[in-house]
Amino acid sequence: MEKEKIKALYFDKIAEINDYNKAYYDQDNPVISDYKYDRLKIEILNLEKKYKFLKSKLSPAKTVGYKVSGKFNKIKHKIPMLSLSNAFSENDIVDFLKKVRNFLKLNNDYKIDIIAEPKVDGISASLHYVNGQLKLGLSRGDGITGEDITLNLKTIRNIPARLRSSKFPDNIEIRGEVYISKKDFKNISNKFANPRNAAGGSLRQKDPFETKKIPLQFIAYGLGFVKEKSFKTQSEYLEQLKKWGFKVSQHLNVFTNIKDIMNNYIELENKRSEIEYDVDGIVYKINNLNFQKRLGYISNSPRWAIAHKFSSTKGISKILSIEIQVGRTGALTPVAKLQPVNVGGVIISNATLHNEDEIRRRDVREGDVVTIQRAGDVIPQIISVDISKRSPGSKKFIFPNKCPSCHLKVVKEFNSNTKKKDAITRCPDPNYSCQAILKEKLKHFVSKDALNIEGLGKKVIDNFWNKELIKYTYDIFNLDLNILKKFDGWGEKSIINLKNSINKSKKISLDRFIFSLGIRHIGQENAKVLAKYFQSVKKFFEICKKLNTDNKNYLNEFYSIDGIGISQIDYLKKFFLNKQNLIVVSNLINLLDIENYKLLVKKTPLSGKLIIFTGAFENNSRSELKVIAENLGAKILSNISKKTDFLVVGSQKPTTRKINEAKNLNVKILTEKDWNKIMNK
Repeated sequence: MEKEKIKALYFDKIAEINDYNKAYYDQDNPVISDYKYDRLKIEILNLEKKYKFLKSKLSPAKTVGYKVSGKFNKIKHKIPMLSLSNAFSENDIVDFLKKVRNFLKLNNDYKIDIIAEPKVDGISASLHYVNGQLKLGLSRGDGITGEDITLNLKTIRNIPARLRSSKFPDNIEIRGEVYISKKDFKNISNKFANPRNAAGGSLRQKDPFETKKIPLQFIAYGLGFVKEKSFKTQSEYLEQLKKWGFKVSQHLNVFTNIKDIMNNYIELENKRSEIEYDVDGIVYKINNLNFQKRLGYISNSPRWAIAHKFSSTKGISKILSIEIQVGRTGALTPVAKLQPVNVGGVIISNATLHNEDEIRRRDVREGDVVTIQRAGDVIPQIISVDISKRSPGSKKFIFPNKCPSCHLKVVKEFNSNTKKKDAITRCPDPNYSCQAILKEKLKHFVSKDALNIEGLGKKVIDNFWNKELIKYTYDIFNLDLNILKKFDGWGEKSIINLKNSINKSKKISLDRFIFSLGIRHIGQENAKVLAKYFQSVKKFFEICKKLNTDNKNYLNEFYSIDGIGISQIDYLKKFFLNKQNLIVVSNLINLLDIENYKLLVKKTPLSGKLIIFTGAFENNSRSELKVIAENLGAKILSNISKKTDFLVVGSQKPTTRKINEAKNLNVKILTEKDWNKIMNK
């Protein structure tokens, strides 16, 4: 049970951080500071490090961007454009290098070349050259699919239309950052909040002539797809980029020890104001490209690179009021409304205070003068309160004991891991009828990772809700759009666009549909696990309806699904016990075209096999073997069951318990030699 409580805490944090991701990647409009985001990210990563059973494809170390808009054509990246894991201290860098050594099975004496490059605070883009000619330019998008912004990128003067020199691959994808220099931004600062916002907005102009008016620049640093490469290291590649006509950073260095890495970090941070463009850290990459290939990726971030973030920018403001917002999971979040202040080129007007404990710990009150901290985002962290400037009549903020929406008594759930009640206060919403939660679930339903209905943003949902046009998710598909003609801002074109977007959203994959329901603890990863197991929405719905029967077979079926634990099952039971939820899901199934889960098309000897590794192996680390197996279509488990196909046993220190369990359950046991034979096939 304690394990499941830990999972519940973990997935709560996963849900929280992914809410923050929505604003950052959609329209360059973050809703939390880099500092606060990174702290939350560290909490999640520490949980993953401490408890090896915690895994999520939505881990902040894996999440990249959000789905692309409908303004441009969507094109899938040949190789995903992923974000980087973050480091904040010397220990983080040491830990990064240790993980690299362990994965590659390198001893401590082996000197690993690390290339250090400034992290440009701009907009990522990729350039595809065929026979030296620029043919295609994409935004990062969600990391898997980008927007075709070729014409806009071609307006940037320092992007070569054709590669210089005669020595270049027939087909290569060059990656880099679009930015505006500090000097150029001064001339347009009245139009944009900051240089990054200006670069992002300019690249998303439909008219390239409008983009051309903005002094954009491109700095190259990355390699995507390449047909044939003549370089073996990242530093060689960067030298080649200069020969081809690209601008690369002047602040590049290669190091082999942590002391030099840290000295370089301090030196560059001290002179960051002298650099022509905004930088918010240093990126460290394994210089050897073959090592990069072996290390591969952890879902949405590479194992071979990490971003070492610089310290934050600070400012002073006044808290005008503290408001309580109710989220879709019932969490009550206090938000400080600030007197607008410019911090590092960004206008700050809000700060989330996290929870009741945070307010008490800092004794934050309405009217307080506070020091705020940001590292590139809009909503900062409140570092401290200036008590000396507090008015004599100031009163402590009293956290509500009832939900501001439905007025039910709020609760704090018991956490078996900490043996205390959770810091998060929630509306219990036993009947799934809290109006604030229902409205937030509508916003979740139409969001990028769910049905992705463009034109139904948060403000539109609020507007439709207030006019009582929609209450439940299926109301969206029964909406009489003609009624919108009566409202300001809704012309014929915008109504047609919304209609097309709603119709387009009706075709949806099973995992996205399950995620769209907004069931607590059922995030994107668990939705995919359920979709993969049940294959069809019909089977998923039928089994979920029977979870609350006395037949334990249905419960056992859920318990057998790897990655689905007690917390997930409890909330699935609770959700499907509610009659209104059954009506909602039933109506959605009838209205939508929900695709069955698509299994891996490419067949290998390991396709669909359930495999467990134990012990240490001679030629590869266990981590690398797991990645190889997953790439071949296998699913890696942590516990043995009757359904397990193979237990692969290393020659050193295998777990005796797992071997005995495998024997008792007649699971096939493979030695490292047996495993290599399968790999050689």
